[in-house]
Amino acid sequence: MFSRQQDPIVAIATAPGRGAVGIVRVSGKGLGPLVQALLGRALRPREATYLPFRGGDGFAIDHGLALYFPAPHSFTGEDVLELQAHGGPVVLQLLMARCLEVAAQLAAGTAAPLLPGLRVAQPGEFSQRAFLNDKLDLAQAEAIADLIDASTEAAVKSASRSLSGEFSRDIHTLRDALIHLRMLVEATLDFPEEEIDFLRKADAAGQLQNLKDQLAVVRQRARQGALLREGIRVVIAGQPNAGKSSLLNALAGAELAIVTPIAGTTRDKVEQTIQIEGVPLHVVDTAGLREGADEVEQIGIARAWEAIHAADAVLMLHDLTRCDDPEYIAADADIASVMGQKDHQIHLWNKCDVCPPDALRHVAEGDLAISAKAGLGLNDLRQRLLQAVGWQAAPEGLYMARERHVRALAVVGDHLDVAAGWLGHRAEHLDLLAEELRLAQGALGEITGEFSADDLLGEIFSRFCIGK
Repeated sequence: MFSRQQDPIVAIATAPGRGAVGIVRVSGKGLGPLVQALLGRALRPREATYLPFRGGDGFAIDHGLALYFPAPHSFTGEDVLELQAHGGPVVLQLLMARCLEVAAQLAAGTAAPLLPGLRVAQPGEFSQRAFLNDKLDLAQAEAIADLIDASTEAAVKSASRSLSGEFSRDIHTLRDALIHLRMLVEATLDFPEEEIDFLRKADAAGQLQNLKDQLAVVRQRARQGALLREGIRVVIAGQPNAGKSSLLNALAGAELAIVTPIAGTTRDKVEQTIQIEGVPLHVVDTAGLREGADEVEQIGIARAWEAIHAADAVLMLHDLTRCDDPEYIAADADIASVMGQKDHQIHLWNKCDVCPPDALRHVAEGDLAISAKAGLGLNDLRQRLLQAVGWQAAPEGLYMARERHVRALAVVGDHLDVAAGWLGHRAEHLDLLAEELRLAQGALGEITGEFSADDLLGEIFSRFCIGK
C-alpha cells in the first residue's frame, strides 16, 4: 500500500504564463511503464529524445523533448520523466492531463497496478522528496527557493553557494567538533573516577572555546545572508512637506510618489524595493505625521505608525527650512516622544541646499544633512542604512541563510555559553554540561534537517512553488 509520500507525482515545473518552453515533470518509483505507454517507446537514460506527445485519440498535442532519469540518479532520487514542450499553458495542461490519464489506465489494467496513485504534486513536493531521499539536506532545499526568489546578483550568488552545500558543510564542521566534545564529557560521566582531570588533560575548555569562535563566524555569515534574503524594511517618516516623497523618488531613481507643496499629499503607504551593494531595501514612504488631519489622512497616518513600528530602520526626516518655527519644533518633539527609542533611527535634515546657513546648527552629531531634491548626502545615507542593520561588505564565500537559521544558531550559542559555565564547576555538574552540549547539537541539526519536526518540514516546503 503506497503512502502519500510514495505516490508518483506530476506537475508543470515552469512558471505560469506563456513562454518558448514549458516542462511537465513526473517523479515516482517504477515510471518505466508510464514512459512506454505515454511515448510509445522506452527512453535511454539521461538522453534527450525528440518525439510527438500524443493524446488519447492519437493526435499530437505537441512535439518536444523527453528525458528520463532513472533512480537514484535524479533530482528527487526517484525515477523522473520530463516532457519539454512549447510553453503555452493549455499545451502543458493537456500534457499533464495525459500523464494522469495514462497512469490511471495502467493502474486499472492489471491485477497488480503498474503505477498506482499518480497525482498532482503539492507545492515544493519535488524538493521535499529530494530531501527525504538524501539528495539534499534541508538548508540546501531551502536554498532552491531562495535562488528562485533572489532579487539581486549578490543574493543569487549566495543562494547558489548554499545550494552547493557550503553552508551545510560549515554546520557539519560545527556538529563534528561538538560531537567530539560530547564524547569526552560522556566518557567522563561513564568513568567518574577520572572527573575533571580527564577533561582538563583533553583541553575540553579549549575545544569549547574553539567551537564558540567557529560558531561566531558562521553566525555572522548567516546574519549577512539573512539580510540578503529578507532585505531591510526602511520607513521614511516625518511631518508633512519634509520631503519624504522626494527622498523615496531620489533613492529609487524614479518618480514613484507624487510631490507637491500641498501638505497631506501622501495619504497612504508607497513602497519600492531598491538595492544597495546587493542588499534589498524595501523603502516605504508614509503619510506626514501631524494633528488635525481629515478623516482620510488620519487613516494614512495610522498606517504610517504601523509601518514605523514594524520597520528595521526609520529615516526620520526634518525640514531645515522650518527648524526655527516653534510650531514645527513642537510637533517634531511630539513625534519623537511617540517614536521613543525605536531601534535604528536615522535623523535626516532635508533641504540643506536651500536652508539658511545657520540652520545647519540643528544637525546633531551622528545625523545627516541631505537634499533629496538635489541628491546631496544620499551616498552617505545609503552607507548609514547598511551600517544601521549590521551589514558589512560581503566577504567572498557568503552564503544565503534564513531567519530560521539565524535563530537556531543563536540557540546553539546560548547552550554553549551555559555549557562553558558548567565546565568550570565541579564534577557533579558534568551531567548538566553534557545536556547543554546535547541541546546545542539538536539546534544545529534543525538547520540541516537531521532533527526536524514534520510540521516544520510542511511549513518550509509549502512555501515553494508547484513543480519545484
